[in-house]
Amino acid sequence: MLSQREVTSAIGSTAYGSGGDKLGTVEHFFVDDRTGEPTWVAVTTGLFGTKHSIAPAGDATFADGHLRLPVTADAVKNAPAMAGDHLDPGEEAELRRHYGIAGTTGAPVQDTPVPATDTVTVPVTPPVPAPEDTTARHAAPEVAAPPAAVPTATDGAMTRSEERLRVSTERVPERRVRVSRYVVTEEVQVTVPIRREEIRVEELPLGATDGVPASSLTAGTGLPAEMVLHAERPVVTVEVVPVERVRLSVEVVQGQETVSGQVRREQIAVDEEALPGREV
Repeated sequence: MLSQREVTSAIGSTAYGSGGDKLGTVEHFFVDDRTGEPTWVAVTTGLFGTKHSIAPAGDATFADGHLRLPVTADAVKNAPAMAGDHLDPGEEAELRRHYGIAGTTGAPVQDTPVPATDTVTVPVTPPVPAPEDTTARHAAPEVAAPPAAVPTATDGAMTRSEERLRVSTERVPERRVRVSRYVVTEEVQVTVPIRREEIRVEELPLGATDGVPASSLTAGTGLPAEMVLHAERPVVTVEVVPVERVRLSVEVVQGQETVSGQVRREQIAVDEEALPGREV
């Protein structure tokens, strides 16, 4: 069942049948005077929307800016013609017989599959109670769009209509981003200075001014038989140290995208026909 907000949004949108066929443009709804629930919907059909058809709205759904009805396009096309903003019991009974609807709930006798659509849950507001009316059971709600001014039959004017492309945007999930941390191994070269010990032999003359006095030498004094030389070597160790802090953020980037669609418009043509015995 459509909510009051969905009924208001559906007026002027495109209606589709159970097979996905385009039915026409939603003109207005008929609501039950006792419950305030929408039970029938008026749809303009035909090449330029000149024909009005009434379809059941009890099981209609509104999603993605489109109204989907559980009836076929042929059933709406061949529906009984109804005029006015009210449906009397006889007209309603005739529509039920045409669509094969049992009872007064507006539900078809046979379930008709409707294409699955992604719907967005919206708050449901209580229906606006309709005024008491004992002569007609259904009436058009106050949310219906005001009818366009119809030229009188004497002003000689004609209203030309055309379709306009309405474009809006919606926010949809595009991709999922996961943050992970992994280890990369790389080769590092470091130059380290090292030192080592070497043997140096120095020879000093005896008795010289800068030399060693001969009296200071004793018998048996000499160099050690062997010595241990030392050297430095690199010692490599690895330690883990924090180097930077990474923070993840999301920013909105503005872009442009061009869309296109087909629209139709009416053209005014004048046909002239010569009267018998006269030339034009």
